Amino acid sequence: YRLAEEGPADIRIGNVASDLGIVTGSGEVTFSLESGSDYLKIDNMTGELSTTERRIDREKLPQCQMIFDENECFLDFEVSVIGPSQSWVDLFEGRVIILDINDNTPTFPSPVLTLTVEENRPVGTLYLLPTATDRDFGRNGIERKRRQEAEAAARSSVFELQVADTLDGEKQPQLIVKGALDREQRDSYELSLRVRDGGDPARSSQAILRVLITDVNDNSPRFEKSVYEADLAENSSPGTPILQLRATDLDVGVNGQIEYVFGAATESVRRLLRLDETSGWLSVLHRIDREEVNQLRFTVMARDRGQPPKTDKATVVLNIRDENDNVPTIDIRKIGRIPLRDGVASVAEDVLVDTPIALVQVSDRDQGENGVVTCTVVGDVPFQLKPASEGEGEPQNKRKYFLHTSAPLDYEAVRDYNVVIVAVDSGSPSLSSNNSLLVRVGDTNDNPPTFSQAMLEVSFPENNLPGERVATVVATDADSGKNAEITYSLEASSLSSEAPGSIFSIDPDSGDVSVQAVLDREQRDTYEFQVTARDKGVPSLQGSTTVVVRVSDRNDNEPRFMQDVFTFYVKENLQPNSPVGMVTVMDFDKGHNAELSLSIQPGDHDQVAGIFSIENDTGTIFSTVSFDREQQTSYTFKVKAVDGGEPPRSATATVSLFVMDENDNAPTVTFPSNSSYTVLPPSSNMRTVVATVVATDADTGLNADLNYSIVGGNPFKLFEIDPASGVVSLVGKLAPKHYGLHRLVVQVNDSGQPPQSTTALLHVFVNESLSNATVVESQVARSLHTPLAQDIAGDPSYELSKQRLSIVIGVVAGIMTVILLILVVVMARYCRSKGKHGYEAGKKDHEDFFTPQQHDKAKKPKKDKKGKKGKQPLYSSIVTVEASKPNGQRYDSVNEKLSDSPSMGRYRSVNGGPGSPDLARHYKSSSPLPTVQLHPQSPTAGKKHQAVQDLPPANTFVGAGDNISIGSDHCSEYS
Repeated sequence: YRLAEEGPADIRIGNVASDLGIVTGSGEVTFSLESGSDYLKIDNMTGELSTTERRIDREKLPQCQMIFDENECFLDFEVSVIGPSQSWVDLFEGRVIILDINDNTPTFPSPVLTLTVEENRPVGTLYLLPTATDRDFGRNGIERKRRQEAEAAARSSVFELQVADTLDGEKQPQLIVKGALDREQRDSYELSLRVRDGGDPARSSQAILRVLITDVNDNSPRFEKSVYEADLAENSSPGTPILQLRATDLDVGVNGQIEYVFGAATESVRRLLRLDETSGWLSVLHRIDREEVNQLRFTVMARDRGQPPKTDKATVVLNIRDENDNVPTIDIRKIGRIPLRDGVASVAEDVLVDTPIALVQVSDRDQGENGVVTCTVVGDVPFQLKPASEGEGEPQNKRKYFLHTSAPLDYEAVRDYNVVIVAVDSGSPSLSSNNSLLVRVGDTNDNPPTFSQAMLEVSFPENNLPGERVATVVATDADSGKNAEITYSLEASSLSSEAPGSIFSIDPDSGDVSVQAVLDREQRDTYEFQVTARDKGVPSLQGSTTVVVRVSDRNDNEPRFMQDVFTFYVKENLQPNSPVGMVTVMDFDKGHNAELSLSIQPGDHDQVAGIFSIENDTGTIFSTVSFDREQQTSYTFKVKAVDGGEPPRSATATVSLFVMDENDNAPTVTFPSNSSYTVLPPSSNMRTVVATVVATDADTGLNADLNYSIVGGNPFKLFEIDPASGVVSLVGKLAPKHYGLHRLVVQVNDSGQPPQSTTALLHVFVNESLSNATVVESQVARSLHTPLAQDIAGDPSYELSKQRLSIVIGVVAGIMTVILLILVVVMARYCRSKGKHGYEAGKKDHEDFFTPQQHDKAKKPKKDKKGKKGKQPLYSSIVTVEASKPNGQRYDSVNEKLSDSPSMGRYRSVNGGPGSPDLARHYKSSSPLPTVQLHPQSPTAGKKHQAVQDLPPANTFVGAGDNISIGSDHCSEYS
């Protein structure tokens, strides 16, 4: 796992169970942290690994103090996976890599650094600057240096800072000369040197760099080797020489004198080693323990004494060689659930053979053969050591063993074992150590109480006396002493969650089961509970048996209906002998006492006699008739149930049956009748109420919810009907062409499913007054024979009359033109004859063609046309409607001569014949109403026309819900 340093407590690291592929949640497998508990902890149920309250500082961990080249720092831990009852234990090792965070600021060796630079150095000359150190590693370590000149002269590009990467991966700051240096003009520079690491956010610090300009020293010391490497035995005494570093300088005098100093070296290097400044000898300053430091890596600088001094750098790698100076250590720790305190392990006598009871870790801080350790158990004890893991990658100087039981433990035979463990390493000479563990065997209660029967059934009569004994249960225990003392208790059985303590009780010592309440079989006929026997051992063991008490019956209950009043809803028109409802009755008794017989009880007025019957087995009620809601909406009667006991017990219930409506009645129009009409003056305003169509429906609810619509006879959109109220209003402006009779076809629909509909005719006569009602009535009568597809709306000859007038005017104008031409020709000839022959006295003149008769004749066509129009008969014959009278008579039709009327003369005559349409074919009748009979040709009678009588009661055409077809291939005489 990986974990960043300096984190708070309870940081989740990972889930050991998930990473090992172990399923958790049942509680049978648990986890225990065997090592690493200083910084880590684990959830024993889920295997969740997290941090403790102790803060982890990577730079202060002992195992991370001397890590070079950014090697990883880590914490080792051990986790044991424990099976049920510690029947098996697996030990796993883990490692948490501690990730570095940027928590240390890079620093220079001193806040003020001094650098001497000789004058006259060429541009580009490099000077090595002191290296800053950062306790962090990797990207959190030193990233780069930069300089900031504080003075104006410094900002004039005299110096430049450059950071170079060395062969060993370090950052080496270098000062580059970029301009001419003249000590006589300026002998020093003061710069600000800043170092910043690569963390996020970055940390930085700065130092003052004082550059002193001196005379020229142009040769730097040079080491013989760039890397010096040597081995040093641990525990070497102080003063032991290790190696000599040599450097040469081609200069002479002071500039050629070399001194050796530590370069980039940690505090540990400066504390453990000594470097002679003059000779370059490196020696031991303090004893070095390989187990603490196994390698030292640092740099040494050779610096001459010139002004300024020149330097060179070499890397020193010092490997610490191991010596067998550490004896093996034996650490005995607990494993799993077996407690181990102060060197004493408590183990129960019933543990299985080969059960691990302790974890033994043997380690040696030495290396190689000095750290190879063997371990064994001394003495004749029933315990042995087994490796905790068989992995090949396990280090030789650190091994783990499980201390297993090798034979059964018996508390009565041996109560304590002193187990001695000896560990020996392979060094020369070898070193050894030992440790001991006291194993204390504990007694266990390993025999539970048992019953002779797993289930005990008892028959017990109802209506008992409280406190009567029901049964006695007895359990036995193979243990002795407290482990064999038994107490009894009652508990709910696995099939019933009800606690038995409110009804039954048991004597905890004798096992006598008593009943504390009066039992009623009709309420409950079986009781089941569990008797548990517990011994007094620690932990206590228990056994149980199931007791079933069956209550015998008595005949003490009468029949009972599920409801006092049963309410059923049935549709009307239901077929006879159909089920209309079902009553439920029960008797809490058993056997013959619960056998019931059902019967219908007639009411006071015997209204249901013979109408209903009931099936004894199911309680289903049947009807022998078909219901009609319009005749009777509900029925009420009683149902009686008698049981078979002696004496018999009975009960009654009331049944209310409501007949639900079906849409079996079409709407009936009560106003207006098909043969009536309404007079509407042409001056009527918009929204004038013309008439109100009134309809009723024998059904109820949605089946009686009516809506009105105009489906024909309204081509000019003059009229509109309110869908809800049936009010017909004028919505268009009346014009001369609208004068005359309008037949509106009104359809009334209910809201049933499927819907029923009725069609009625509303006649509206548009005129100033009603001068001749007989003429209007005849037009109404004729409209009843006209197909509904043919609109009857206003004066059909209005446009034709306008066309005829235009033709007459054109004809008259043409005739007058011809006559004028003839007169001009005659007059010309006449004048020519007078001029030639002269006037003869006494001679009779020729007859003049231009006579008043001719002039009057010129107007004759107009007069004749008017006469012709005035003599045109209104009707040649009248078609009448015959309807069956209630007494079987028939209505007769007569012809009537109609007087000339300007308002009625616009209608052409109706000539009924074999081609007359059959109005009845446009409708479907769904109610038993007298049919409307339409004759192809109405017979003629007397001179007086008989008005069409109102239709039979409905006065409507009845449809079955579909839109009424008003299409026809016949032409109306109103067109």
